[in-house]
Amino acid sequence: MKTSFPLLLLLLLIGFTAHSQQTVTGIVQSASNDRILENVNIVNLNQVKGATTNEKGEFEIRAEVNDTLYFSYIGYKSIQVTVSNDWLKYGDVKVKMTEVGIALEEVTVRPVQLTGYIEIDAKNIPIYNNYRYSISGLNTGYEGGDRQPSAVTKVLGSIFNPADFLYNVFGKRPTQMRKLRQMKEDDEIRNLLQTKYDRETLQALLQVSRVDIDEILRNCNYSKDFISTANDLQILDAISGCYEEYKVLKRD
Repeated sequence: MKTSFPLLLLLLLIGFTAHSQQTVTGIVQSASNDRILENVNIVNLNQVKGATTNEKGEFEIRAEVNDTLYFSYIGYKSIQVTVSNDWLKYGDVKVKMTEVGIALEEVTVRPVQLTGYIEIDAKNIPIYNNYRYSISGLNTGYEGGDRQPSAVTKVLGSIFNPADFLYNVFGKRPTQMRKLRQMKEDDEIRNLLQTKYDRETLQALLQVSRVDIDEILRNCNYSKDFISTANDLQILDAISGCYEEYKVLKRD
């Protein structure tokens, strides 16, 4: 029996689509007492897709064999799990996360001492002169450093730096940097990063260290205040914006 070419092509496309849309499911529990963990964040580091566990600890996320899933949850050690053939074939697995102790450092708060005299108090109130820029998807702004008045030119000094640090980071990691746009387009990942300040998920996705992230932002002329206080979503948008400008300037 002969099969027409259009029909054969359609069958191939259907098969390819079905293969490319595989998902894995599972349940996340505490390793110490098997307690169900709700709202655990899961990110497929290969496909840059995110998911969250429901009230029963269950999750479902798009994945293929050998994809790496990154699990993070407040108070627990983040882990990475590789998707296997058996997982795809047999379905649900139990992912156990280990609780970690968090030692809080002592913080000293020094309030501004007001005298009641405007002339004196105005001089005692700290003033930050960092320029502020808008971030896509947020209603607030961020500090972009106090050396450049324009967001468009804030990376010029870095591009022509003799050390060329940005080239070493961006130019040698094209695959990881291409993930920036995918990360910004995935709502699950954006919601996750908006609540995090530890840079762990960004490090896992971009395959860079915390030191690299801080150094990228410094070379892109972002202020110390922004680097130390911004949430991970703001950091993502900052690195993404710097990378896009870097590509344009390098091309020119």
